Amino acid sequence: MRVLVTGSKGQLGTELVSLLGERGTPVMGVDRPGVDIAQPGSIGNAFALFKPTVVINCAAWTAVDDAETDEAAALVANGVGPRVVAEACREAGAWLVQISTDYVFAGDATTPYDEHAAPAPLTAYGRTKLAGELAVQEVLPDAHHIVRTAWLYGTHGGNFARTMLRLMAERETVAVVTDQVGQPTYARDLARQLIALVDAQAPAGIFHGTNAGIASWFEFAQAVFAGAGADPARVLPTDSNAFVRPAPRPAYSVLGHDAWAEVGLTPMRDWRAALAAAFDDGLSA
Repeated sequence: MRVLVTGSKGQLGTELVSLLGERGTPVMGVDRPGVDIAQPGSIGNAFALFKPTVVINCAAWTAVDDAETDEAAALVANGVGPRVVAEACREAGAWLVQISTDYVFAGDATTPYDEHAAPAPLTAYGRTKLAGELAVQEVLPDAHHIVRTAWLYGTHGGNFARTMLRLMAERETVAVVTDQVGQPTYARDLARQLIALVDAQAPAGIFHGTNAGIASWFEFAQAVFAGAGADPARVLPTDSNAFVRPAPRPAYSVLGHDAWAEVGLTPMRDWRAALAAAFDDGLSA
């Protein structure tokens, strides 16, 4: 197995390159400006150089609010790019793991979205990520895994947990919303799960790559404070009306995990255990 990781400078891509390298799997990480997945010649050069058998596409436009005013640019990264990568995989006979998002759903459910729930994105970001899913399914119907994740954080890059740790040092209190719930997901856990999925050579399909359990952003923030040895009471509850943004945030971002058992894999552990592990791994502001 030879694994090409696109978007390798991001928090998930960084973990994948590190973990694959540690176990001796041939891996190459690429990112902009060196490689642009939306440019066939650019991704073609990477394929010619490395000759991957598996591609894990972590490259994406992730600026959710900016996508509302520049959906065309977001679509290039999130829709056109995955199609270009999928076409390169088809030509090379390689497998593609496409990272997607909970934003493909409306976020108005009351029970976890299963892997076969009908997408209904409410934002430009969600629409463009869904376009990427559909492109991969069209080009590589039998040689893909689509893995949706949410609330991703880790020891690298910008994320909610690291922001809370920074604010903890700068402010006496922090207000965080209680009316958005989901599954905080540790990037290293997701990277391990993706590697296990590729190793298992599971059939093509959709998987939900989030840690187990449910939390509000408020509860997640309190757990981050507590994990850092601070008083969680310094996190104050508020609601979404206090943080109006161009792109509406899903109120309910809880994803079901049935597909893992169907291919003989164990779903990811509870988010609280993962957060404790993240602190052990050096999570800091």
